[in-house]
Amino acid sequence: MPVQRFAPMTKNFATFDCDAHVTEPPLIWERAHEFLTRDELDALKQTIWWDADSRLLIVNGRAGIGLGSPRTGGIPGTMRVITNAGPGVKHDIQRALNVRNLDSKTALTQDQVAYLDHAGSYEPKPRLKDMDVQGIDQVMIIPTEIDIYPWLENALGAKAFCRAYNEWAYEYTLADPERLFFAALIPMQHPDYAVAEVRRVAALGCRVALVRPMDAFGNYPLQPKYEPVWDALEETGMVYGMHPFPAFGSLKPSGYSEQYSGAELIRKTVATAGLPHTFLTNVQNFQAEAALWVSLVLMSGFFDRHPKINAAVFEASSTWLSFLIDECDKAYRLYRNERQLPPLKRLPSETFALHCMTGFEGDEAPPARLPEFYGDILAWSSDVYHHDGDDAWRAIETMQKYSLPVEDQAKFLGGNARRLYKVQAPAKIIRDRVTEIERPDWWPTEEEVRASLRPEAAVTRS
Repeated sequence: MPVQRFAPMTKNFATFDCDAHVTEPPLIWERAHEFLTRDELDALKQTIWWDADSRLLIVNGRAGIGLGSPRTGGIPGTMRVITNAGPGVKHDIQRALNVRNLDSKTALTQDQVAYLDHAGSYEPKPRLKDMDVQGIDQVMIIPTEIDIYPWLENALGAKAFCRAYNEWAYEYTLADPERLFFAALIPMQHPDYAVAEVRRVAALGCRVALVRPMDAFGNYPLQPKYEPVWDALEETGMVYGMHPFPAFGSLKPSGYSEQYSGAELIRKTVATAGLPHTFLTNVQNFQAEAALWVSLVLMSGFFDRHPKINAAVFEASSTWLSFLIDECDKAYRLYRNERQLPPLKRLPSETFALHCMTGFEGDEAPPARLPEFYGDILAWSSDVYHHDGDDAWRAIETMQKYSLPVEDQAKFLGGNARRLYKVQAPAKIIRDRVTEIERPDWWPTEEEVRASLRPEAAVTRS
C-alpha cells in the first residue's frame, strides 16, 4: 500500500481548535422524539425535516435545501467538500482527486468517496482518532448548515430543531468531555425560546451560544427584544459565538426585501456580474458579515450595556481586523461630539481587546507577523472537515516560517481559546506529528499531484 509521508514536528503545548465542523446526521431527526413535546415534534416536521426515503432535507416545505449534511457515504464522481479534509487530505490531494472527476473513466467510485467521507464529522470516536493525527488536542464543534437555520420561519420548529441538534451535539462530546466541546444553536426566531435554550445548555456545561451576526429577517442584535438573550448570556457566562453564513438566500421568502446581509449582497453581485470566484463567495462574504457585526457592537456600546459578555468571531479570518478597529477608533474620536448614542466608556479597540477574540486559520500569515496586535485576541480554527480545513501542524509551520516565539504559538493555538471558554488543557497532549499514513492503492501519486496543479489540468476538452 502507498504511504503518505510528512516532515517530523513536535510541540509542547495543547492546541484548541475553536471552530471545526460536524455534519448534522440523520440521527438528529431519528431521535428527536426523545427530547421534544408532541407539538414541538410536529413543528419540527413542518419546519426542517430529514426525509430518509428521498435522502433530502425539507426546509419550510421545500425539498433538497442545504449542503446535504445528513447524506453519509459520499456520492460517486464527487468530492464532498464538507467532509473531505481529514488527516493528510491536503489541498493538493483534493485538487488531484477533483481533476480525476473531470473524466468519467477516472472518476471516484463509491468505495473511494466513502473513504474520503470522514466519519469523524458525525461520530466522535473516529474524530478523536483523526485529532490525534491532526495535532488537535481539544475542539469546539460547530454545525455545517449555517445558512439554513436563520431562515426557519416557524419559531416553534426552530426551537425544536435547536434542542434536537444540541442534544445530539452534547452526546457527541460525552465520548471525551476533556477534549470535545460543542457550540449550541440558539433559536433567535423568538427571544423567549432563545433565553430558555441558553439556560438549558448552560446547565449541561456548554460554553458557547452560536448566533449569526444578524438574523436573516432583519433582526440585528441591537433590537430591544433581544435584551433578555444578552442578559441570559451574562447570567450563565456563555460566550457569544458570532458565526457568519454564506447567505445563499435560497430560503428567503418571496417579496421579502427589508434587509440584506453583507454576504447576501456580495453573492448577488457575483451572480449578476458573472464572477463566480471563491474569494468573493467563500471568503469576502464571511468577512463582510463579521466586519458589520464588529462595527455594530463596538460603535453602539453593546459591551458597555453588557459588560459581562465575551464574544468569539468565528470563520471570518483575521487579516481585516486591525484596519477595521483602527477606523472605528478614528471615527469615534472625530465624531464623538455629534454622537446620538451615549458616549462609549472606552475606545472600540480597547473594548474589542477586553471582550472579544477572532478566529484565524493556519495559512494566515499576518498574525505571526504582528504578535503585538493579535497577542491576546486570537484563537485558531482548523475548519475541519470542510475542504479548506487543515491541521495544527500546518498552523505551526506558518508561525515558524515567520519566527513567531513558541510562547505566542501556544497562546494563538490554544491558550487564548481556553481562557475564553474557561476550560483546562487535557491531562495528556499530542506532542509528536504522525509522519506516515497508509493509503489505498488508488491514492494520488506525487507525480499525479504535480500534474494536477498545472492550470491546464482543470480544463476539459471534448
